[in-house]
Amino acid sequence: MSEASPSIPTSLTIALVSSLPLSTYYIPNFITLSEEASLLQRINSVPLPTWHTLSNRRLQAHPSPLSASNTLLDAPLPPWLAEPVVKRLLSLPFHAPSKGASDGEHEEPMAERKHLFSDSPHQVPNHCLINEYLPGQGIHPHEDGGAYAPIVATISLGAPIVLDIFPKPAEGGVLQRNSRPQWRILQEERSLLVSTGEMYTKYLHGIEAVKEDIDLQEVANWDFLGDKERFAEGRNVRRTRVSLTFRDVLKVKKLGKGLDFLHK
Repeated sequence: MSEASPSIPTSLTIALVSSLPLSTYYIPNFITLSEEASLLQRINSVPLPTWHTLSNRRLQAHPSPLSASNTLLDAPLPPWLAEPVVKRLLSLPFHAPSKGASDGEHEEPMAERKHLFSDSPHQVPNHCLINEYLPGQGIHPHEDGGAYAPIVATISLGAPIVLDIFPKPAEGGVLQRNSRPQWRILQEERSLLVSTGEMYTKYLHGIEAVKEDIDLQEVANWDFLGDKERFAEGRNVRRTRVSLTFRDVLKVKKLGKGLDFLHK
């Protein structure tokens, strides 16, 4: 039996999760099983020093970590991330409505349609953060912040996970301990989740440190899931999950001539 092709919508408007703040998109099966296996093999075969271990997870940064001033040294992403992931991200047609249009009607002509990163400074993701979460691990609610253009594209590998969404506290405020999320998003393995607009600028996102997700029928993207049947009982026992988070870092520093020896 041949492998199923990736799920590429004809328009991102089809993937817009209308119950969430603008603009949030969810695409199941964005990559194939074999592509997922290849990515995981690449991630897990890097030298151990590439991993940075934190108290609640470990991570890799490609092409490199940001500096203390949130600057990225200009370098390409590894080919195994650029193809097929970045190429496919940029192929997604972002149909911008014409003036006076409503409900996605009267979309722009094909030549004027934009892709996801067309409004970011470099018009392409130039950084990928890879996080590994074991069962019981998570991350506190946070925002991606001003180091990046206000768009993030995340692909989940290996296992599903639930993302919790919280309103950002007023300036100077803090999120109260044990606050309940306003929304929850179930991200299946091999799916793509895109956050931009209000979702990026006005909300926090986090992952609860649990070994099982429950009440999954209440997630905001239930109708967009690729396989609702597997979650029919409303539960997901956590397994190791790896995320690929693609962003456009605003500040990029060209490699100076005095540092050319690094490439020799």
